[in-house]
Amino acid sequence: MASAGDPRALGELLRSRRERLLPEDVGLPPGVRRRTSGLRREEVAQLANVSVTYYTFLEQGRQVRPSEAVLDALAAALRMSQAERGYLLTLAYGPEGAQVDGAAPLAERVSPGVDGLVQRLEPYPTLVKGRSWDVLAANQAARELFGNWSGAHGERSERSERNLVRWMFTSDYAREVYLEWEPEARAMLGRFRLAAARHPDDPRIADLITALQRDSPQVRDWWPAYDVTAIGGEGTKKLRHPLLGPVEYSHVILQVADNPDHVVVTYSPVGQP
Repeated sequence: MASAGDPRALGELLRSRRERLLPEDVGLPPGVRRRTSGLRREEVAQLANVSVTYYTFLEQGRQVRPSEAVLDALAAALRMSQAERGYLLTLAYGPEGAQVDGAAPLAERVSPGVDGLVQRLEPYPTLVKGRSWDVLAANQAARELFGNWSGAHGERSERSERNLVRWMFTSDYAREVYLEWEPEARAMLGRFRLAAARHPDDPRIADLITALQRDSPQVRDWWPAYDVTAIGGEGTKKLRHPLLGPVEYSHVILQVADNPDHVVVTYSPVGQP
């Protein structure tokens, strides 16, 4: 594998997970009184069967190249979820086809075929999000439920914010729409972190993360925890429709085959065929 990872972020992830665990969580004796919370580095090294020096280098973000077997051992030692293990590998090796030299990505456009599909799914709210989670296409039902992303007639308001993550964390309207705002916001941030790790050199994503940490106290609190959430293919959400009131929706998430950064999300009320 070509190395295109982020050693600093990898080290921060390892440290954050180490500090969350107690010796008894991993089958070790409590030992003597500890000055700080969490496992010691030597305990993680012991569990993963690596040297303390090597593990310390990883946590310090040095340019070492761990094997996948070492990363698997560390993920197991630190009780990482499958999503966290995948994130660890991305930080170590970089995403396949990662951009190089900080080249600016091309502007994103939805193909006519995908846009046509979105419109044909009316009256079910359906949208397409891009690599930085901007809304690239949406039907009328989605605009009615979530807001007018088109910004028609020069409208600029929190309801016309095109970036889903920024809308979620900086818009009072998002808190009206999501009846369980905090767990949904945490999960969205965890999914966005996984998606963003696939594009470590995209300046727009880097700028978005900086802006989110500046503008949202929740992102400032939650982002350093390195929490990630698996990107599932379906689920349910409790949302407040502006006309229908509280509605529980099921949703399905699909990737566009020839552009996996483009994701179609469609909603339907639970119980409808």
